[in-house]
Amino acid sequence: MRLRVVGAGMGRTGTMSLKLALTRLLGAPCYHMVEVFAKPAHFGIWTAAGRDQPVDWNALFDGYAAAVDWPAAAFWPEISAVFPDAHVLLSTRDSASWWKSARDTILAPDTAAFRPGPMKEMLDAVLGSRFTNALGDRDACIAAYERNNAHVRATVPAPKLVEWTPRDGWGPLCKMLDVPIPDEPFPHANTTEEFKARVASGSGPTAH
Repeated sequence: MRLRVVGAGMGRTGTMSLKLALTRLLGAPCYHMVEVFAKPAHFGIWTAAGRDQPVDWNALFDGYAAAVDWPAAAFWPEISAVFPDAHVLLSTRDSASWWKSARDTILAPDTAAFRPGPMKEMLDAVLGSRFTNALGDRDACIAAYERNNAHVRATVPAPKLVEWTPRDGWGPLCKMLDVPIPDEPFPHANTTEEFKARVASGSGPTAH
């Protein structure tokens, strides 16, 4: 199995919903930050990638048909080069609402991103090299977010690029994959409230 979709959108752009939707449409797993928590050895792989060390992308994504969310989205150029037939999927939302959602969840000071451990080491390497080191700085994060989106739009050939926002639902995804729209609601998952409830329960920030 080879990747058919390479996500280039940052965390908190509906990527957990995308994971569920793409798994449904492709009938195969979609890589997401939750996979890193389920496979702790992957922390080291992504940390190495963030430090410009070689990664066997084929081995890492063996068994997956798509990849979305951080950390994979930070390496969309390298990953799409290895899987040239895959679509590049740019998930977005307006910059202000993206920052509010990120600040209240994955970039909140009390999350694992700011506590010593494998996740912080990975995010320091990945986001420090591919996003920004100033994860608590609104302007720096928004600038990095917009810079990534602009880079995707400027470099991915139009026939290969698909843009998607959470309000778009199934339509662009089904058109991209040339499959019928399922007769079921689109899976909207991992709202800010759900994220906070999970952290409060002690189950941890395991999804974006």
